[in-house]
Amino acid sequence: MRATRWTAAGVLALLTLGATGCAVGTGGAGDDEADYDSDAELSGSLSVMGFSGVDEVATSRLDYAEEQLGDVEVELAEGALDLQQFLSAVASGKPPDIVYSSRDQIGSLAARGAVVPLERCIDGESIPTDDFVGPALDQVTLDGTVYGIPEFNSVQLTMANADLLSAAGLTIEDVNGSDWDAVSAANQALTVNDGGDLAVIGYDSKLPEFLPLWAKANGADVISADGKTAQLDDPKVVEALEWAASIYEDQGGFSAVKAYRDSADFFGEGNQFATSVLGAMPMEQWYVNVLNDVSPDAPMAFDTVHDRNGDTIAYSTGSAWAIPSGSANPEAACRFARAMTSTDAWQAAAEARIEAREAEGKPFTGILTANAKADQMIRDMTTSGGEPWDTAVAKMYEANDSTFSMPANPADAEFKTAMFDAVNAALDGKATPADALADAQKEAQSALDDAWSKLGNGE
Repeated sequence: MRATRWTAAGVLALLTLGATGCAVGTGGAGDDEADYDSDAELSGSLSVMGFSGVDEVATSRLDYAEEQLGDVEVELAEGALDLQQFLSAVASGKPPDIVYSSRDQIGSLAARGAVVPLERCIDGESIPTDDFVGPALDQVTLDGTVYGIPEFNSVQLTMANADLLSAAGLTIEDVNGSDWDAVSAANQALTVNDGGDLAVIGYDSKLPEFLPLWAKANGADVISADGKTAQLDDPKVVEALEWAASIYEDQGGFSAVKAYRDSADFFGEGNQFATSVLGAMPMEQWYVNVLNDVSPDAPMAFDTVHDRNGDTIAYSTGSAWAIPSGSANPEAACRFARAMTSTDAWQAAAEARIEAREAEGKPFTGILTANAKADQMIRDMTTSGGEPWDTAVAKMYEANDSTFSMPANPADAEFKTAMFDAVNAALDGKATPADALADAQKEAQSALDDAWSKLGNGE
């Protein structure tokens, strides 16, 4: 017999957040996790929402997970996770059995009762949480309880066009973030205007999404470690936004830079580095694979991103598996989550990627997971592509050892909306960075206070 199934923590009343498109419920997180029977015979089907196996890294792990599930039939819904659709399914009592989500969504999903605690799942399946990257696991842990099993991990590298750097008398160290004055000077030296139009973006500080990175580089966090206190008006956060925004001001304004970067063939052979229309930027490590694939001869230089003390720093984001409240097959869901994030699955993924890359005569530049043990194994499997790609791989793993993440909290969507609205207001000249962040601080703190209060009251 299958063990008693987890039930919904509460009925979800759906509201739509116009700014984010996220549906919000009022279930409230709880500790009412039903018994997990690790000896139960798995059967039936497993419906999966938010994940589609589209490349060899996905399909190889999916094949491995299906082997671990035996006779259970895995049913994949097409496309990325639609939060409103998911929450509607939970509210109707017909949720998927397991869901694939961004880690920064787990806190609010847990607070709304849309996903269940995984303590018994972790114990029953002997999921080695000690093997996971600390910041990744922290991001799916709300108020001391784990609600997700982290999967991929993303970090940032400094990427630059080596020819443009050399022509300007610069090196990668001038744009790695360790000296903001040096980055500003490099930005001005690299920027090219042609008849009043931007022809070369000197440096892209990647706002609004990388404000947490620049704040941390300046010695501040945008939110407290317990996820309860907004710190957007911290003077160091304000200073970080002022500097990162000035990068665009020195190039004619954010709108000009954004329009030009959006016109680039970002994923193709005509990307901004291959065509020498971008000097440097911080970017997630997966873009190394893109560049090596479509423009292996591009004149690249790589480094980690550095804080103002000169130390490597990376803002960790990624994905996770979570079990919805009311899942019809929680045992199979837990087995699936364990399998998809296991070292054996990642080894299968690395072997499949190596085979595909060898067939194309290209190197295997690694895969970053949220499983530190798997990361070490995969690192040993990487193959040399010569310079600058070997440096890129080395810097990727160096960055992965120096990560931080934003903590799980029950108002993550509202917090991010307030933060990004502030950044955009500053970039558009509608408010000074200080005023924009002061307004965002009030909005974000109000949302946090309200969400934590409801969580504490079990609403």
